[in-house]
Amino acid sequence: MQLFPKAYIDYLVEFHASRDYFECHELLEEYWKEHPEDPLALTWVGLIQLAVGLYHERRGNWRGAEKMLAQAERKLSLAPLLQLGIEKDNLQEQLKPRIAALQSGEERPYTDINFHIINVELAAICKLACELRGLKWGAPSPLDNEAVVHRHTKRDRSEVILARKAAFAAKKREREGLS
Repeated sequence: MQLFPKAYIDYLVEFHASRDYFECHELLEEYWKEHPEDPLALTWVGLIQLAVGLYHERRGNWRGAEKMLAQAERKLSLAPLLQLGIEKDNLQEQLKPRIAALQSGEERPYTDINFHIINVELAAICKLACELRGLKWGAPSPLDNEAVVHRHTKRDRSEVILARKAAFAAKKREREGLS
């Protein structure tokens, strides 16, 4: 049995069930930062960029989507996706025309990407995780759910704001002490 990082399994569940691409990005970015020497580091970045690109595309940010998806495609085309249970050719077949359409400015309705997961154990683990959370594997994006589609504008940022204010106050005190 092959072991996969919990963050990766959680990413796959969010990617294919809740379609919360912002959360996908958060989960895998945290894992990637905590494991800088991981030999799959560039693959994690490619998967993060894929989620961010889809998040932008779904919100209508075509320029941001094209940039992120193109970067993700470059990284993932070189990635050992088979090691992560993903069929690379299938992903490339979904990404390339999508990027081309974004580059040409062709407006079209948003559609989700689904990985073709070829590792049976991984697929079973992900589907069980969905079941336990009351989610449906392969569910379409909840386009009418503002909290998911526009997550970065709807989230509580009070802790981040407080931390920034504290850092600013500390720098100000430091400058005043040096003056």
